Amino acid sequence: MAEKKIIAVVGATGAQGGGLVRAIANDPGSGFTARALTRDINSEKAKTLAKLGAEVVQADLDDVGSLKRAFAGANGVFCLTNFWEHFSPEQEYAQAKKQAEAAKAMEVQHVIWSTLEDTRRWVPLSDNRMPTLMGHYKVPHFDAKGEADREFSKLGLPVTFLLTSFYWDNLIFFGMGPKKGPDGTLLFTLPMGNKKLPGIAAEDIGKCAFGIFKRGQECIGKTVGIAGEHLTGEEMAAAMSRTFGQTVRYNAVTPEQYRAFGFKGAEDLGNMFQFKSEFNDVYCHSRNPAVARTLNPTLQTFEVWLNQNKSRIPLT
Repeated sequence: MAEKKIIAVVGATGAQGGGLVRAIANDPGSGFTARALTRDINSEKAKTLAKLGAEVVQADLDDVGSLKRAFAGANGVFCLTNFWEHFSPEQEYAQAKKQAEAAKAMEVQHVIWSTLEDTRRWVPLSDNRMPTLMGHYKVPHFDAKGEADREFSKLGLPVTFLLTSFYWDNLIFFGMGPKKGPDGTLLFTLPMGNKKLPGIAAEDIGKCAFGIFKRGQECIGKTVGIAGEHLTGEEMAAAMSRTFGQTVRYNAVTPEQYRAFGFKGAEDLGNMFQFKSEFNDVYCHSRNPAVARTLNPTLQTFEVWLNQNKSRIPLT
């Protein structure tokens, strides 16, 4: 039997990386095996991945040496950064650069970089339609990833740029689920007006990434955008009403109102939704559910995802 090709997965205990590790584990005949990278190999999440058959190794995104060790012998690597861990776009860029350098040094055959648009290509810092944040960014958690694309390109890496979409899991973990209004009606709040929001189950991102690795050479040098569905706030609220068996009303606030909500990251997210709304055609066109379904035939719709996860979504 031929030796299985190793895919080293950055962020293996998180949403995207965990989805990829599980996708590989659930397809034992694929010819691939997962190497799960994590800072803490003794965490419960890491132990769960080990039970699935993944090789669990320690790595630190701020330490290029640890990344080189973790990438050694890997055929493919899945690279990502998590802005919400530290709220530093500069650190995010530096971590992306280190991953690119490690992949180059270890002569990896296929790199997937989970990225997003640099919104400053559409809204320069001089454009006052939305505030400039942290001195250099419009949407910090987008812009640093998009800017870091060049670190993978300039090294001549065999890279696929993966454009992800809004996680529906944000309704569970990010406080974006429906909340009771003054009259007791559940309100789903977004500053998207009547524009469509490309969204996806986080688990499906990992499955799509695995589909890209399985296709190999044909995806190298390409940007692949994925979504489960493109839905308006009204459509999402209607699906939640059906699933929860009670009325959920779409509460369309302005980006200015959203930025003023006051939680950490509110300004970043307010700008993000404004970008998605004002450049909706471009943003949606870059994320094709049909493409995602060819990579992942089990791709979920929003309503299917809701029905499977409704007990996990707090209705407060």
